[in-house]
Amino acid sequence: MAKDVLKQLGINAINPGAWSAGCRWIENEDAPLLESHNPATGKLLAKVQITTENEYERIMKDAQTAFLEWRAIPAPKRGEVIRQIGEEIRNKHDALGKLVTLETGKILSEGMGEVQEMIDMADFCVGQSRMLYGLSMHSERSQHRMYEQWHPLGIAGVISAFNFPMAVWAWNAFNAAICGDVVVWKPSPKTPLCAIAVQNICNEVLESQGLPGIFMLFVTDNQALAERFVDDERVPLVSFTGSTSVGKRVAQRVASRMGRSILECSGNNAVIVEESADLEMAVEGIVFGAIGTAGQRCTTTRRLIIQETIVDEFCARLVEAYKEIRIGDPMDARTLMGPIIDQYAVAKYSSIIKAIKAEGGTILCGGKTIDAPGHYVEPTLVRVPRALSMVLQENFVPILYVQEYTTLAQAIEINNTVTQGLSSAMFTNNLRHAEQFLSEVGSDCGIANINIGTSGAEIGGAFGGEKDTGGGREAGSDAWKNYMRRQTTTINYGYGVQLSQGISFDLDG
Repeated sequence: MAKDVLKQLGINAINPGAWSAGCRWIENEDAPLLESHNPATGKLLAKVQITTENEYERIMKDAQTAFLEWRAIPAPKRGEVIRQIGEEIRNKHDALGKLVTLETGKILSEGMGEVQEMIDMADFCVGQSRMLYGLSMHSERSQHRMYEQWHPLGIAGVISAFNFPMAVWAWNAFNAAICGDVVVWKPSPKTPLCAIAVQNICNEVLESQGLPGIFMLFVTDNQALAERFVDDERVPLVSFTGSTSVGKRVAQRVASRMGRSILECSGNNAVIVEESADLEMAVEGIVFGAIGTAGQRCTTTRRLIIQETIVDEFCARLVEAYKEIRIGDPMDARTLMGPIIDQYAVAKYSSIIKAIKAEGGTILCGGKTIDAPGHYVEPTLVRVPRALSMVLQENFVPILYVQEYTTLAQAIEINNTVTQGLSSAMFTNNLRHAEQFLSEVGSDCGIANINIGTSGAEIGGAFGGEKDTGGGREAGSDAWKNYMRRQTTTINYGYGVQLSQGISFDLDG
């Protein structure tokens, strides 16, 4: 089955890892090879040639040239190109979804969901291409017109993570494209095949229309080349998805050259459950939030803050629900949790479990690795009678910490006490408490939900978070503005020069 999927998407046993508008796929038989393995079985899927310094330079020069042509194409016509790419993604939905599952270990429904997210983003951006609005203002000077407009920015650099190997690129790339930018993508070296498949689709559509190759790609695990990309003054915008520690370095380096960065970094997301909540609904939302993508989403539920009057009952419900989680082959429609990404993630999981026990946490269920081919662990529920150091960190594995609270103010304080600020949620049937959680004295996260979990953001809203999450926003709402430069314009259609603020400057004395 894997061979059929790869063949449908144009992926060979060995693949070039660099694509530029001028050279197309850059073959380099002497390049080191990056191997992509199926985390469910450990088996090799395919190999990718690592991009060299010279190939990178060619990509960047071609990106500059492509931008000069692409920026002059009217935005609605750019939107039409994105519509066609979305249609081709729709045509290959099944194969693309299976590839996501093969390369990341996500269960098949999540793999298919990620591809649907790309399609939805394409549809959204088609409409947005006709709504790149600027404001008009009333000038204080007579016979003057004043307004703002938005222009293409240049090259948008996208650095994506393994857990969403296609969708995060689409959030950025489709927005950037309708705004008149070209995109250079450095995908995670853990999921290069997903990037190659997407690149093949974009190439097919753009070439059929005789348009410049506005989407470019380089695959590398070379930190020096990644840093060169971040430091490159030809890239006015860098969108980074990954850890806070790396995100801070990206932000500093981009800022040092007066560039822009969109940062989507760590999330340490909490759900508050109070005694008025529909507990059955809460269990359903929390379990998916905690074990979806095997705990490897940035919006994964990692902390559970339960009102003390129901904490024992709710924990018992959760334990029963966790017993029903079917772990195994992510291609099996009955599976609810697949593997984590690699052996390093398994080792991290084991070290966290060891630390939890050492610090006095109580493991209610899970806590073990699974002796089977691939990289499997048990989803784990931990009762925390006091704050453990691990609770303050984003541990990118399926471990959920349970804390209890007495008052709503205390629950909100616990929610906000971590340095990350991505997603948050509250299960309640108390309208006043819900509104307080959503108010200026409530959750300090970029996403705050009521009676749904922390995962599953829709593309219509801007996605991102505060504090150590980085402050970036992608996908919907007005996130398109990140990919353009704003220009304020004043036109004098009168017969004399008038200065603002009543300033007089008379050359005739």
